[in-house]
Amino acid sequence: MRLIAFLLIACGLLPAADTLTVFGRPWAVPAASDWKIDQQNGTQVLHLVTPKDPLPGPRRPIQFALAETPDLQKVTVEADMRPLGHSLMIIYAYRDPAHFDYAHLSIDTASKEPHHNGVFHVYGGERVRISPVDGPAAFSTKGWHHVQLVWDGKSGEVHVTVDGKPIPALHAVDLSLRSGRVGIGSFDETGDFRNLTIQ
Repeated sequence: MRLIAFLLIACGLLPAADTLTVFGRPWAVPAASDWKIDQQNGTQVLHLVTPKDPLPGPRRPIQFALAETPDLQKVTVEADMRPLGHSLMIIYAYRDPAHFDYAHLSIDTASKEPHHNGVFHVYGGERVRISPVDGPAAFSTKGWHHVQLVWDGKSGEVHVTVDGKPIPALHAVDLSLRSGRVGIGSFDETGDFRNLTIQ
């Protein structure tokens, strides 16, 4: 029964099962037990502790927390992020589980692994890369990195900086999704988030 409910949630036929409150707002997640919140030196840290592979069918991520906000037409997301595997993600322009964009930040270069370190588009099917493969990996180490994602739904443009440096592989334009919510998570790995703001 839990598997059926999870499949319905992931397909957008049911709302997310649980809610976390962290970084000053509620976040919808498929299962709160996959996440842990604690304090480190007075700072809230959100840990994604359980990876989940994508469901059978079109390959797209499912393991992320969605901020409970109105649909946003432009947004700046800033956070400290620490991958515990190869990569983490920031979701933006989220409309439903089959329509959203995301920035996939990785310790791999895009030229080495085309499904990592890039901006991807989900529109009713499998995720598709919409950014170039140029430049360095987003994460140089598995330590903490300060990430900023800036997206404008009017122009469709998104760009990401890591530790203050632009990452060419994390710049793209998508004019099909002009508004939506934002989220954080991973494609199929684990990691940590702190000092997250949405403006």
